[in-house]
Amino acid sequence: MTTRRRRLIGAAAAIAAAALVLTGCAAGGGTGSEPTSSAGASAVTIHDAFGDTVIKANPKRVVTLGWGSTEAALAIGVDPVAMPFQAYAGDKKGVLPWIADYVKQHKLKLPTVLPNTSDDPPYEAIAAAKPDLILAPYSGLTAKQDKLLKAIAPTVAYPDQPWATPWKDIISISGKALMEPAKAARVLDGIDKQIADAAAAHPEFKGKTIAEVWDSPQEFDVYKKEDPRVQFALDLGFTSAPSVDALANGEQTFYYALSTEKVDQLTSDVLVSYGDTDAAQQRFLTSSYGSGMQQVKSGAVAQLTGPAFISAVSPPTALSLPWGLKDYVAALSKAAKAAG
Repeated sequence: MTTRRRRLIGAAAAIAAAALVLTGCAAGGGTGSEPTSSAGASAVTIHDAFGDTVIKANPKRVVTLGWGSTEAALAIGVDPVAMPFQAYAGDKKGVLPWIADYVKQHKLKLPTVLPNTSDDPPYEAIAAAKPDLILAPYSGLTAKQDKLLKAIAPTVAYPDQPWATPWKDIISISGKALMEPAKAARVLDGIDKQIADAAAAHPEFKGKTIAEVWDSPQEFDVYKKEDPRVQFALDLGFTSAPSVDALANGEQTFYYALSTEKVDQLTSDVLVSYGDTDAAQQRFLTSSYGSGMQQVKSGAVAQLTGPAFISAVSPPTALSLPWGLKDYVAALSKAAKAAG
C-alpha cells in the first residue's frame, strides 16, 4: 500500500467520523441505521462481498453509488436523494442523459449529485443526505470503504467482484434492498421483452459470432464473453467468437490487451468497435492492423461512438437500455448484414 493510499484511507476515516456527527449518530455498530419500520415491512438480509447487510424497513432516503443503481431505483419507483457524479457520459452537472429524461418525463425531483471524487466516496456529502440505505451493487468499493459507508447507513455492495455484477442482477439486487422485488421483476420483464422483440425483428443476429474491442493509443482491448456489454449482444442472438477465447491472456476477468501484431487473428462475423470520437474510430479502422482485419475489409463493423452511446450499452441499465437500444440494434444490424 502506497503512502498516498494510506493517507487517503486515514482521511476517509476522519470524514466518516464527522459524518456520524452530521447524522446524529443514527447509525451504530457498523450495522446501519434503524429507521422506524413502515406498515407491513419486514427486514431483509442481503449478502455481498463484504458480508451481510440487514435492512430493517422500507428505505425512503436512498443514496446510490457506482453504476446502474440510480436507474434501477428510479425504474422501481424510488427517487434517490443523492446519486454519483458521472464524469464520462454525464452533462456539466454529472447527470446522465437518460436519467435527466426520465426525471423530467415523470416530473420527479432530480437527486442531489454527489461531489466528483476519485479514490474514495464523498463520505461527508453522503452523510449529509441522511440516507437509510446506500446502494452500490455495481461499484469498486473496497472493504475499508464499505466499512466506512456502513457507519453512515446500511450499504449493499457487489455480490462477488468489483465492477462485475451482471446488469440484470443490479436491478434484482436493488429491488430486494428497496423491498420491492415484485416491481424489480416487472422492470426486468419489460426489458426482457424489449430485447426479445429486438432479437425477433433481427434474425440476421442469430448464430453470428461477435467480438468487441476498444482501440486506444495505450492498448488494444478485447472484451471477453463474461463482460456485461458482450452479454447484452449475446442476449440479442449473437455468439461469442471462438477467437476471443483463443487469444485471451492476462489475469483480467472481463477483457485483455491484445498485441497489434495479433489483431488480424481476432476473427468474427461482426466486430463491435468502441470509440470516444469519430476521429478515434477512423484512426483504428485505417491503422495498419485495423485495416487488415477481416471484419473491417467486409464492412461488418458496428461503430459505437461517443460517451453517452457507449455508456448506454456497456453495460446497459434499467433506463439506458431503452434509451440506447434502437441505435445499438441499428448499428449491429448494418454490420450483421454486411457479414452476410
